[in-house]
Amino acid sequence: MTLPPPRFGSAGEHQLQQQLGTAERAARFYDQQVRPCLTPEMRDFIGCQTMLFLATADSHGNCDSSFRAGPPGFVHVIDDHSLAYPEFRGNGVLASAGNMTENPHLGLLFVDFTHHHVGLHVNGVAQLYTDAGLRSLHPDLPTGLAPGRSPEMWVRLSVEEAYIHCSKYIPHLEPAPRPAGHDAARPKDAQYFTGLGTPG
Repeated sequence: MTLPPPRFGSAGEHQLQQQLGTAERAARFYDQQVRPCLTPEMRDFIGCQTMLFLATADSHGNCDSSFRAGPPGFVHVIDDHSLAYPEFRGNGVLASAGNMTENPHLGLLFVDFTHHHVGLHVNGVAQLYTDAGLRSLHPDLPTGLAPGRSPEMWVRLSVEEAYIHCSKYIPHLEPAPRPAGHDAARPKDAQYFTGLGTPG
């Protein structure tokens, strides 16, 4: 008798679970924590977040991770099965969006470092839209997310799975005061890691 494929998790996950004896524990996690859509609690959590980490890969599996931030609500939950976030003009490399044109699978991680100290993974399939194109479909998209700037595009994610990142290893952080002269003492961003920068 052939068993149906597991509802959640990759083939690699399930292979290692068998090898390491964690399959039963993992099955409980999939059953109790992983959802194929966004619950009301997840939607509320996303609406409060000011940052996210994202993971993409190109068609050859070469990976990239990045970071996005904005005011609460900059990630807009469209419905239980989809959300969207804006892409503003950056360094012109477009590494994340470029990967999505080759491989639309996208992983997002939201982490609350200061309040409830939990995280939320949201994985799915991404599509890129112009600002006007997505607003024509969803007129309630937020505006004014970056004063004086408009999104170059939006990433719309069709959710395939969403699950908690537990609080055990999430550090408790709070904003630190900037020391006097902090900005003057650091290299400019473009020179920060090159060894070529001078303070200013």
